[in-house]
Amino acid sequence: GVMAMMDLLVKDLEKEMTVAETEEKVSQEDYEKTMADSAEKRAQDSKSLNDKEAAKADMQSSLEESVDEQKSTTKEHMATMKYIQELHAECDWLLQYFDVRKQARADEIDSLGKAKAVLSGADYSLLQRASLSRSRKFLRQV
Repeated sequence: GVMAMMDLLVKDLEKEMTVAETEEKVSQEDYEKTMADSAEKRAQDSKSLNDKEAAKADMQSSLEESVDEQKSTTKEHMATMKYIQELHAECDWLLQYFDVRKQARADEIDSLGKAKAVLSGADYSLLQRASLSRSRKFLRQV
């Protein structure tokens, strides 16, 4: 009996040792697989982070260029609007004084014609007196 019982205990112990070794082997494989998966995930996350940082840097650069371009375009637009305003003011002045300038040109042309005639020998003194006497007659009637 005692020897059989000892043999039974040894067999049970060997069985338990075999089960424990197998369980430890499986656990070790699971651990190694988990560590490999974790290392791969860390590498992917690191690559993803680097890609995102590069994309962020590109976007920031693009944003700065866009802001600079917008400032430049705004300045150009303001200069154009100022030029249009100046043109508008000049056109308004030309329209406002068009008739006055037209009359001044006509008077100038008439004066130049009379001056040319005087230089050619014409005598306007009689015409001026006749015009003056007509003006006096008109004023007496009024």
